[in-house]
Amino acid sequence: MSSEEFEKLQEIFKSLYDELKLMPDRLLRCQGEEKKRLVRTFDERHGEAVEVLQGMEQELIGVPSSYRNAMSTRLRLFRRDLGKLQRAVKSSDLSSTSSTRPAEGAYGIYSSQNEHSTQLQSQRALLIQGHEHLNNASQSIERSQRIAAETDQIGVDIIEELGEQREQLDRTRDRLVNTGENLSRSRKILRAMSRRLMTNKLLLSVIILMELVILGAVVYLKFFRK
Repeated sequence: MSSEEFEKLQEIFKSLYDELKLMPDRLLRCQGEEKKRLVRTFDERHGEAVEVLQGMEQELIGVPSSYRNAMSTRLRLFRRDLGKLQRAVKSSDLSSTSSTRPAEGAYGIYSSQNEHSTQLQSQRALLIQGHEHLNNASQSIERSQRIAAETDQIGVDIIEELGEQREQLDRTRDRLVNTGENLSRSRKILRAMSRRLMTNKLLLSVIILMELVILGAVVYLKFFRK
């Protein structure tokens, strides 16, 4: 994304530079208030160009090293060309008071240059607007990515929580199964104990009955049989 923004800023700088490089020649043909106004315009455009170069320099931070050297070279050339223009404007005769009326052909050139400057300003405005739209789109994409990442994290947390709940349910089910098995064994033990108790009761009853029979037989043989 940084290389794309660097290219956008480069187009904006070229638009400003194309407008600035026409001003030294125009200054030579101007005088009085018009020349002062043109100098102020040059200073404003020059300041904007410097800010664009500063933005390009900031964009170099995120550019891969394989492309950074070439971009840095272009940036140095842009700074050199801008410095030449500034020196050319300063070396112009801004204090000239010549009132020589330009030839009719010169007025035609001046009008053509004004028209070209207006077109450059329009193109620069479109490039700036496109750059702003690109930044807004980038910010919107970043926000969407953050929201998607947060949503993914929430989904992961929910899945982990559901996994923990499933493990708890599995452990609870295992405990219930073990409890059921223990209860089954307990019922079997109780039934076995109950059967042994009934058997013991039957044996005890048989023994008592046999003892009574033997006792009755002894009494009969001793007292009633002669």
